[in-house]
Amino acid sequence: MKLDLKEISFGYKNNTLYKNLSFTLNSGELLCVLGPNGVGKTTLFKTILMLLKLKSGNILVDGKNINTFKSKELYKYISYVPQAHTPPFPFTVFDVVLMGRAVYIKDFSSPSKEDKEIAKEALTLLGIGHLKNKIYTKLSGGERQLVLIARSIAQKSPIIIMDEPTSNLDYGNQIKVLSLIKSLCVNNNQSILMSCHNPNHALLYGSKVAIMKKNGIFSFGDPTSEINPKVMKEIYGLDIKMIDANINKTLSQKVCIPFNYKEKS
Repeated sequence: MKLDLKEISFGYKNNTLYKNLSFTLNSGELLCVLGPNGVGKTTLFKTILMLLKLKSGNILVDGKNINTFKSKELYKYISYVPQAHTPPFPFTVFDVVLMGRAVYIKDFSSPSKEDKEIAKEALTLLGIGHLKNKIYTKLSGGERQLVLIARSIAQKSPIIIMDEPTSNLDYGNQIKVLSLIKSLCVNNNQSILMSCHNPNHALLYGSKVAIMKKNGIFSFGDPTSEINPKVMKEIYGLDIKMIDANINKTLSQKVCIPFNYKEKS
C-alpha cells in the first residue's frame, strides 16, 4: 500500500515547520527519517496520523485522501509506535498488545479468539511471550518499547509509522528489532516509516531516507547518496568518513564513522 505526501505544509498552530514537503512510500519499503532533535519528525508523524491538522497539501493512502477517512477506518491502514507511552491504568502486557485489535472490534463487543491469537503471535514474534502477564507500567523502557511494537504488529496495518523504535533498546535488541522491521517490509510487503538518529541504521536497513534539516530544509532519496559527510556535519555537527565495509567476498556495505577528536601534540 502506498503513502503519498504531496506538497504538504505542517506545524503547530501559527508555527509552520515545513512547506511543500513531498515524498512517496511504496509497499515493501522502509523509509528512515533522520534529523536533529526538535526538528519536526514527530510533528510530521502526528500530521500523517491526523492528530495534528494539515496546513496545506494532500496526504494519500493508496490514492485516497486521508481527510475522507474516519479515524477508526484510517487506523486499519496505518498503525503507530510512539517514542514513549505510559497508560493511566496498570494493564497487562497482553492487554496492551490486544489493544492493537481495537480497530477491528465492533462497539460493545469483546476481542475474539482470533484477536487473542494474533496478539499472542505478535508477542512471540518479538520474543516477549514471557512478559504476557506482567504489568506494562512496571516494565523497563526497552521492554515497553518491544510491547508497543508488538501492539502495532497485532494491528496488521499495511503502513506502520515508528517514532525512534530502537531508542530505549540495548544493542542486541536494536539489531533484532531492525531485522524484524526489515522482514515486515520484505516478507509481508508492509510499508514502514521510521525515524532514527543513527545514520547507519538507514544505510543498513533503509530502502529510502528522508532528511529533515533545520529551517524547513528537506531532502529525500537513496541512503547511500543522501547520507554523506557534508549532510551529517550540517544536521549533527559531526565530522564523519564514509567507508566500504566488506561483509564477505561479494558484498560490501557503506557505513559512516565519526572522527571528531583532537590529535595529541
